[in-house]
Amino acid sequence: MSTVSMDAYAPVDVAQLVARAGVAKGNMRLDKVFFSAFFAGCLLAFACGTLLITSTTASFQENAPGLIRMISSLVFPYGLSMIILTGADLCTGSFLYTTVAALQHQLPWYKMLLHWFVTFWGNLAGSLFMVAIIFGYGNVFAADPYKSEVIAFATKKQVTPDFHHIFLRGISCNWLVSLACFLAMQGRDLASKLVGIWFPIFGFVSLGFDHVVANMTFIPMGIWLGAPEITVGLYIWKGVIPTLLGNIVGGGLFAGTYYWYMYLLNGEGGTLAWMRESGMITPGQRIWRPWLLISRTD
Repeated sequence: MSTVSMDAYAPVDVAQLVARAGVAKGNMRLDKVFFSAFFAGCLLAFACGTLLITSTTASFQENAPGLIRMISSLVFPYGLSMIILTGADLCTGSFLYTTVAALQHQLPWYKMLLHWFVTFWGNLAGSLFMVAIIFGYGNVFAADPYKSEVIAFATKKQVTPDFHHIFLRGISCNWLVSLACFLAMQGRDLASKLVGIWFPIFGFVSLGFDHVVANMTFIPMGIWLGAPEITVGLYIWKGVIPTLLGNIVGGGLFAGTYYWYMYLLNGEGGTLAWMRESGMITPGQRIWRPWLLISRTD
């Protein structure tokens, strides 16, 4: 009888990988962090553009809005897939990685906050580059029905909901985005990583949650095309502040702190076999962790 096995890391080992990634990201040169974040903003903007194009179906918007949202949600995850698989830096992912590393005392808190700061501005720069240069001057959304859909989409995102609505949607959004990052690390092969990324991202988009970096494309694109009810001030007040705060809570508390508490607190997890396999211990090296001191030759 054949058996089915899962070629994936156990959750406790994934938590160690998340912490290790947070250490690496938090100690990266700041110029590299910025350009990595710029690149991530550009990649996510491509997916945002595809979502807007896919949503531009008037008959579906009127008669089956849930169906067209589901279809556009199925294509959007390619953005985060490209970001994770190329190692680019999204601030929302940093809220997970560096939080776990900081809670493990492997990364100073000031480096965590500095990484958040630099990735945020890098993501914004990359997103605005795409909005202005590629989508804007490229006239990608200049004509109807695409122009009307961008304006309608941005208006629904920015004008209709209240501040607290956006904040709560931001929590749920990055809870799922962080889960996608976690599952991407759990898979050992490319296909498993893609599947792990795809479904949580499909979930957050289909439910209409708010992602601060995605909003860096959606809302400025609406402003660029002349959305009558949206100003830069409104975007900062409702498109950046509540979404960013919600994403921090979702990624840092609901995901990062939870995984740390469940798998890493009090030295739980991090087996010798896994540490050897992952290369965390090199021959003859003794390393310090808060819960153990161990050698490769032990």
